[in-house]
Amino acid sequence: MRTGEELLALVESYLGELAFTPELGGLEEAVRYPLESGGKRIRPVLCLAVGEAAGGDLERCLPAAAAVELVHTFSLVHDDLPALDDDDERRGRPSAHVAYGEAVALLAGDALLAEAFRLALSYPTPAVGRELAAATLGMIGGQYLDVTGSGADLAELHRLKTGALFSAAVGVALWAAEVPEVEQRPWRAFGDELGLLFQIVDDVLDGDGYVAAHGVDGARAQADDAAARALARLDAIPAETSVLVGLVAGLASRTA
Repeated sequence: MRTGEELLALVESYLGELAFTPELGGLEEAVRYPLESGGKRIRPVLCLAVGEAAGGDLERCLPAAAAVELVHTFSLVHDDLPALDDDDERRGRPSAHVAYGEAVALLAGDALLAEAFRLALSYPTPAVGRELAAATLGMIGGQYLDVTGSGADLAELHRLKTGALFSAAVGVALWAAEVPEVEQRPWRAFGDELGLLFQIVDDVLDGDGYVAAHGVDGARAQADDAAARALARLDAIPAETSVLVGLVAGLASRTA
């Protein structure tokens, strides 16, 4: 089994060498810009770790993992636009719309999304693409609830906006690893808990969301509960899941 650090190195290498569609022309620079801004790559590492633990081949899982990261990056590029969050900085660098202008940033986000589906559709089964499409639509629906204040409860909003893509990272890995659908449920239950854990800890760090609703201590208690449930889900899976256990521990103890 590869370590988390080894999986991260595989992701970075794959993304760095990823060939984009030639028709993008000069837009490719703006497409690569947000991908090269770093980040923890939690979602693609999760995808690879699940794929390997489930008996899949890492090389076969890499396009699916990259597709998830491209969707995540597309969402960040668009979220930063003045029409949404209006953030001028992302990961210590100017946001894409600051570096390239709003129109180019919008097109770069569109291209990232399309490239993600090009990768997802490279598999013999359409299940990888369907999984990613469902998660992307859920994420967009969650963002709509957020920007419009449409009255959805906090858990539902975050299940869509954040949790959907964590669930997809697990789901596309299972399809890429050719895990039969009847055997996928425990893995997916783990992914759901991990997505919730990530969001609660993120809110603790930002001081909003679950913190605004439950206070710091209440939110931290919910994060601890989600971590415990995630570990219990892993414990019930007959596979080598030590890397995934490490991911849970790392998310639960995040300070930045």
